[in-house]
Order: sequence, then C-alpha cells, then structure tokens
Amino acid sequence: MVVAVRSMVSMPGRSWSGPLPALTDAQRAIAAELRRDVATLSAAPRSVPQTLAPAADYIERELIAAGYTPSRQHTPEGDNIEVELPGASKEIVIVGAHYDSFGDAPGADDNASGVAGCLAMARRLAKSHSHRTLRFVFFAAEEPPNFKTASMGSYVYAKRCHERGETIAAMLSIESIGYYDARPKSQLYPAALAPLYPSSGDFIGFAGNSGSRKLVRECVRTFREQAKFPSEGAAVPELVEGIGWSDQWSFWHFGWPALMVTDTAPFRNPHYHTAGDRPETLDYERTARVVEGLTALISALASKR
Repeated sequence: MVVAVRSMVSMPGRSWSGPLPALTDAQRAIAAELRRDVATLSAAPRSVPQTLAPAADYIERELIAAGYTPSRQHTPEGDNIEVELPGASKEIVIVGAHYDSFGDAPGADDNASGVAGCLAMARRLAKSHSHRTLRFVFFAAEEPPNFKTASMGSYVYAKRCHERGETIAAMLSIESIGYYDARPKSQLYPAALAPLYPSSGDFIGFAGNSGSRKLVRECVRTFREQAKFPSEGAAVPELVEGIGWSDQWSFWHFGWPALMVTDTAPFRNPHYHTAGDRPETLDYERTARVVEGLTALISALASKR
C-alpha cells in the first residue's frame, strides 16, 4: 500500500530545506499587502449572503485599483468576482480563492489568506501578456452548507465555463496559505499519507486528484525552480481525506485538471473554523515567499504553448 501511494506523491525537483534566505524588499512589500488585506477581510464573519457584500466590494475595489475591470456572476448565495487577461490561445488558466468564511469564524487563514494571496498575484500580473488567457476569480459560498453542492460558488462558475464550451487548461485553488509551524509533529496527515511526508508544518502543499497528476507535477516542479521555500505535492484518489476540500472539486466535476495550493488547514492549523482564526496567527513573511513563487508559477502556466 505504501509503495502504491509513494508513486502518487513522488514529485519532480527538490524541496527547499534549511534556513530561509533573508527576506527581499519585494517579499516585504508582498507581506505588507497580505497583512493589510487579511486584516480587512477578516474584520467580520462572511458566512451568509448578506454578510458577503463588504468583502466582495473590497475585492472589487482592489482589482480596479490594480487596473482591472472586474465582472460579477450573481448567484443566490453571493457574487463570484472575475477579472481576465486575454491571451492568444483558447486555453484558460484560472486562479481562484473563496472569500466566504465558516460560521462566526473570522476566517483569517480560511480563506482571507488565499484571497489576499490572489490579490497580490493579480496586482503583479496586471500588465502581463501571455499565450493562454489568465483569470483571477474570487468565489462565494465555498463553506457549508454549500460545500460540494450545486450552490457552491465555484461550481456555479465552473458550470458556466462548461456551458460556454471553454477550455480550462489548469485551475489553481488558493486555499488557506498563511499558517506555518516549524516544530516537529506540528503537521498531521490522512493515515495513508503520514509515512511519506515531513512532521513539521513549514511547507506549502500542492494537492490534486489522480486525473490532475500532470498538472500537480508541473506546478511543483516550477515552484521548486522559482521559490526557496519548502514544498510538497500529492496527486491521489479523491477518496483520500481532504484532497477535495476546496474549489478545485468543482472543476474536477467537469473533467478539468485542478489542484489546491494550501498550508493543509485543519491538518496543521489549530484555529481552523474557530474564533481563533485571526490575522495575528498568520506568518506573513513565509506567506509572502509562497505568493512570490506562485506568481512566477502562474506566469509560466499562462505563457505555456
């Protein structure tokens, strides 16, 4: 069993190990943006349609300030917000994050950190020109009771992509990327994966289903080439606990390759889905390194011919 699973989690390149390099000025700038955006987004719960508007409006204002013209897809559970950088190809790369939170939780890591990361990437790629079309999409209604239902914001969005006959080459769900713990035994895993990964929660993870294996390997390889930060990857069956716990699930439903970029959320963060998921619990310097690496990765995916 371990041998079979090992073949699913074997990834190209080598994860960064040892001390992290000194933070660059560019990374400090990203960290400051992340801190500001997370604090603003997690100032109040965002769990039902009537409480989503302030966060949606903030995201839209930040995208306009970056030079985009956002559009909204209205759903009964809240608005999906989309910006697009058209490419020459019919192929589309989607980078998405859900902006709702669970219950009364502030949702700093889940998922203000993912939204803030997407905003930082969108700002840095706003004037880029790529072969593939690149979209940044901010989804409503990822959390229960909409989770893994047809009312999930990302499902509504993916369904529209399908109905339009669009070609989604890759979808990256940026899900809870702000919490890190370098202490031994700070990281948990589903039972089948535990023997194969480090016990310290100081890495960023790339997680996809078996059908997205090629995309997962490509993303891990490129991230490791670009970022001096620990990383792990897995492309495993959807029955493995946690592998489909975000918006990538909606895109799998329509047959497209998709993955989740994550700090692994409940497998690491003790504040997950609680009142303790607050901005001061996040590590913005580590997250800035991740976001910088993801920006380079997304640029490479969008430029692929």
